[in-house]
Amino acid sequence: MNARGTGLMISVGLGILLNPLNSSMISVAIARLQQVYGLNYSAVSWIIFSFYIASAVAQPVVGKASDLIGRRRIFLTGLVVSFAASLLAPLSPNFGWLIVARVVQSIGTSMMVAVGMALVRIHMTEKQGSALSVLSIFISGAAAIGPFVGGVLLQWWDWQAIFIVNLPFVAASFLLAWRMIPADDPAESAARGKMSWRKGLEWMDATGVLLFTIGLVALLVAVLSTQSSGQLSIRNLATGLLGLAALGLFISHEFKTASPFIPLRTFARYPALTWVNVQFVLVNLLFYALFFGLPSYLQTVRHVGEFHTGILMLTLGLCSLAASPIAGRWIDRSGPKPALVLSAILMTLGSLWLATLNSTSPVVSVSLALAAFGISNGLNTVGMQAALFQNSPKEIAGVASGLFNTSRYLGTMLSSLLTSVVMAGQFSAGGFRRLGIILTVLAAVLIWMNLRLRKDRQRNK
Repeated sequence: MNARGTGLMISVGLGILLNPLNSSMISVAIARLQQVYGLNYSAVSWIIFSFYIASAVAQPVVGKASDLIGRRRIFLTGLVVSFAASLLAPLSPNFGWLIVARVVQSIGTSMMVAVGMALVRIHMTEKQGSALSVLSIFISGAAAIGPFVGGVLLQWWDWQAIFIVNLPFVAASFLLAWRMIPADDPAESAARGKMSWRKGLEWMDATGVLLFTIGLVALLVAVLSTQSSGQLSIRNLATGLLGLAALGLFISHEFKTASPFIPLRTFARYPALTWVNVQFVLVNLLFYALFFGLPSYLQTVRHVGEFHTGILMLTLGLCSLAASPIAGRWIDRSGPKPALVLSAILMTLGSLWLATLNSTSPVVSVSLALAAFGISNGLNTVGMQAALFQNSPKEIAGVASGLFNTSRYLGTMLSSLLTSVVMAGQFSAGGFRRLGIILTVLAAVLIWMNLRLRKDRQRNK
């Protein structure tokens, strides 16, 4: 790899790591934000919801838009947006403005994730596979060390540092990207000039994006508001019905439009692919319920400091990183199913261990559950991707990948919703045990799904 290629890799890597880093660092700051703003967990969880809703919408939209606007331009714009959001978030006068900054940050970092891999595929003509694997390390590594970094920053500064720490990464990425990423293809620029705004919005499926966003946000507001107040008011009921209506219109629209935001027709056409995505939703629900729930439990119930919480959470990331290459070799020999079954068993054992925790359990014992979930995440990272490739025809590889990412974000949002509802806005030892029991049941369902699908496949052969 020559110097220019190395510079391109570093600039893209520094940019794309910002999305997983910022989605994971916040996990150890939830308890601190509750104290600062005087909010319960349900209200503060919007700092998680807002980021993932924005990412779920922005990444596929920006991926499409890059064909019109240009990938280099999208990447550089994403860096500018991320810089502005990270600079302004610490100055937020209230929690509402912090949520706005978080949404802007999510959109900016999603712009880089959406085009980062494409930039490497287009401009790295030698050792492309190695280059893509390096980018995967940037993404998985950032997600793995995020809670530890967040814990260190909270220990020595305060929650504002979680945003400020992005600034040197953004600046370095921008300077390198400006020099190393080649200009966009002039032919693409000419094609962009021929498409009207109306055609562009139709091609981007602006109607579908709007209906999807309104439906998802309205339903979350209705559920969380009802849970927080303890009663179903007329306003909450109306908001929930609005969300259901918007999602119903969204589904109808997606089946009719020529360029859907989420191609639902693919699910009907490829049932095996549908099951992969359903399983991926469940996998992410289980993993992120632990990922976001455990730090708040440790800090609010067991009174563990942010730094030591980050240290404990590092177990999760390190086990995940260690398991991934082993999973790759195993899956190459045996296919994804055995690894996915073992992953589900580990999640079941880890969830069961969480359900046994009480106020006298040694804090360090949570490392056992974290190790089980970390290894399972490493197996799932490779195994679910392999299952996706195995069950999606080559001609819809791009569509299948987009649906896969949507399933990831849906599972993440459901995990936060589950945690908020079970905890009733305030973490307690009893609430965390209930969460552990629910996760145990869901993990057992995941085992059944993997074994059932394996039998169905053998029967079909």
